[in-house]
Parts: sequence; structure tokens; C-alpha cells
Amino acid sequence: MPPSGLGAQGCVVMPTLAGVLVENTQEGVLWEPLDDRRIRCTACGHRCPIFEGQPGVCKVRFNSGGKLRVPWGYVAGAQCDPIEKKPFFHVRPGSLVYSFGMLGCDLHCGYCQNWVTSQALRDPRAVASLRRATPEALVRQALDAGAQGVVSTYNEPLITAEWAVAVFRQARAAGLFTGFVSNGNATPEVLEYLRPWLDLYKVDLKSFDDRRYRELGGRLQPILDSLRRIYELGFWLEVVTLLVPGFNDSETEIASIAGFLAGISPDIPWHVTAFRAEYKLLDHRDTRPMDLERAARIGRQAGLRYVYAGNIPGGVGGLEDTWCPGCGERLIGRSGYRILEYRLTGDGRCPKCAHPIPGRWTA
Repeated sequence: MPPSGLGAQGCVVMPTLAGVLVENTQEGVLWEPLDDRRIRCTACGHRCPIFEGQPGVCKVRFNSGGKLRVPWGYVAGAQCDPIEKKPFFHVRPGSLVYSFGMLGCDLHCGYCQNWVTSQALRDPRAVASLRRATPEALVRQALDAGAQGVVSTYNEPLITAEWAVAVFRQARAAGLFTGFVSNGNATPEVLEYLRPWLDLYKVDLKSFDDRRYRELGGRLQPILDSLRRIYELGFWLEVVTLLVPGFNDSETEIASIAGFLAGISPDIPWHVTAFRAEYKLLDHRDTRPMDLERAARIGRQAGLRYVYAGNIPGGVGGLEDTWCPGCGERLIGRSGYRILEYRLTGDGRCPKCAHPIPGRWTA
């Protein structure tokens, strides 16, 4: 499939996005042979069996000559962000992280906020561009911008895990921490592959209903299994649920999500964030502050100690703040991505009662 050249009438054929992406690949690590016709990709929970010349569900990992080719050597987006935007609330508040991402996703959520990059090979309206990059150059840019970490985001980082690890190797050598912003549809193989190089893992837990997950192109069980494994492997885990009215906002479902997370650990920070009509899901109303307050209340009743509400800065009372579960003292005050107050001790304790607050803090 040549990406460019001369057509039958001698006209110049412009490269297609798929053709350009084929050029920006190298042999992957996360795969295994199945038989003389197929290989299996192990980067995400689909575990795609892939025939010669065909891609997996993600559209960017494909079988060429009996070997898996994976995305390499480019970014579709890169910029510095507050770490609260990811969101990580229990990791170095007020710091900057260098965000980078590629193209493609293993799901096709109709309300995706990054659909221009995630759905670039599925939706002709998703006109995305890319630029060549090296891990060394990305880390230099992160350091020049004053970032303390680098985060793979904008598309699903599991399907570009080999590239992320190449960047993370350089980042770690430069003293930076590393993170994933992911849908959590992982496999044991990819988590073991990431384990030496990845510090932080944010998972979007989109629903607690397998039927809903199948509407998005996935299944619930691999995400639940991965959440347990991510926590057990020692990654710092925070979880986000985008509260979509009429999709995942029933009291029963919210309580199921919160109860599941509390069963792993009551110390997992859970962010309930506000939906705004986006992409294909334009017939749903926006999430209201009262919806987030209700979800946060259910989360705390389920036993979670750190429940946050997002996307409505200043509109959800103290639900953007971190409170001590020991004495009720406000420890970190926030408005949107701004830190208004920071009272943790250098070793991450409440200054009033010395209760330890789980997270990745610095003095």
C-alpha cells in the first residue's frame, strides 16, 4: 500500500493518512505468533488475532510479513499542561507535565473529547496531522518547558505503548516522572512491559454496565481486571468517570463504580467530571453541578476517602479540594487547574493530625 506516487493517468497521488502512518512504524514487542497465518497483539484487552496485511481493532497496529508493526517516531500533539488537567490530584500539585500523543484508539466513544486524534482512521471528519519526533527531542522540550514529568495522552496510549516506553526511558534518565492517561483496557502483558518505566496511571472508568461498554467498542471485565492489576503492581492510580446524563448516571451505577473502587482501596482518588455535548453525542444535556455533588456523595458513602468533582471550576463547593480524612482539615485548595492553598507536610501528612495522605508528593 504505497502512501504516495503516480496514479494511472500520471497524476500525483497525495499520501493518505493511513499510508503516512504505515511509514511511521517499527516492529513491536507486544505480540506473539498464533499460526502460519496470524499473530496476536497483546497491547490491549481486545487481544486481536491479526491476519497478514491487516490491522487490529485500533487501526494502527498491523501484521506485515508475520510480524507486528506499531506506531513509531511521530506525535500528533504535544504541549505542557498543569498536572491537574490530566487529572492527577495526588501527584505534585501545581507542577507542569509535558503531554504527548499519537493517533488511534481501541474504542470509539461517541462523546470522545479527543476524537480528532483518537478517531483519525475511523472518521473522515477527524483531520489530524502529525510531525516526526524522537524521544530525545521530546524530553528536551519537556525540560525546556519546566515540566516535571511526561504523560502519554490525547489518544489511547496502550496501543502506542512501545513508543511511550522509548520516550519514558529518556524521561527517567533526565529525572522526570512518567504517566498514562488511558481507558484502562490493558492486558497483563502490557502492564508488565510498562512496569519498569511508568509511574502514574489514570484510568477512565466509563460505566459499570457491559452493555454500555460494548456500545463504545469494548468490554467491562478487562477494564475491571486491569484496575485491580494496576493498583497491585504499584502504579499510582487515579480514576475518572465522565458523568453522562442518561448513559451512566443512575444511582445504582454510580454506587457500583464507587463500591468497586473502594473494594480495591478506599484511598484511590475518584474524579467525577462533567459531560458537555461533544462529537456524536449532541442530544444529551450537560452535566450539572448538582449531578456531580450527588455522585460525590454516593462515592463517599461507598467508602472512598478522596472524591473530586471536575470541569465546573468554582461550581462544586469544596469538591475540588483535598481534605484530611482524619480531622477534616482542608489540605489542598483548588479552582480548576490553579492551586489556591497547599498545607501538606514534606512527607505528605496533615499538619494538624499527622494523618498520611497517599500520593506522590515532594517537599
